Amino acid sequence: MNIQNINFTYAGFWKRFAAFVIDMFILSIGNLFLGFIFGIPYDVITGKAEFTKFIDDYILGSILGLLLGWIYQAVMESSVKQATLGKMALGIAVTDSSGNRVFFGKASGRHFGQILSGFIFGIGFFMIGFTIKKQGLHDMIAGCLVINKNRSF
Repeated sequence: MNIQNINFTYAGFWKRFAAFVIDMFILSIGNLFLGFIFGIPYDVITGKAEFTKFIDDYILGSILGLLLGWIYQAVMESSVKQATLGKMALGIAVTDSSGNRVFFGKASGRHFGQILSGFIFGIGFFMIGFTIKKQGLHDMIAGCLVINKNRSF
């Protein structure tokens, strides 16, 4: 959906942070579920020694958690809603720099750009509070905007 002719404002740091907290809570529940589903059968099948089992479980859980976070964010932000559940709860959406819906590749680029934003004490995230369009480093890399949704949007 093109929103160029619709009046909108950029979502600020604290609103985006609150959406992030909601999303992390949701992903934590998803990770617990994945750990239960994959962790227990994996332990039974491998019959590993206790310490080795812990390391294997940690590696498997980390990989599944990273995949879940990427798929969740990229699919939700490239959907018709243009937002994760946390962003939906706070009435914000992700668009490209022209105000159009982002596609999976761009949403994926934004997600992986967040890793870079987290480097050097999270400065890439704190940039949101100081840039004109309220963009973090990851938004700039992917060419995205995060906006407050109007009722007409």
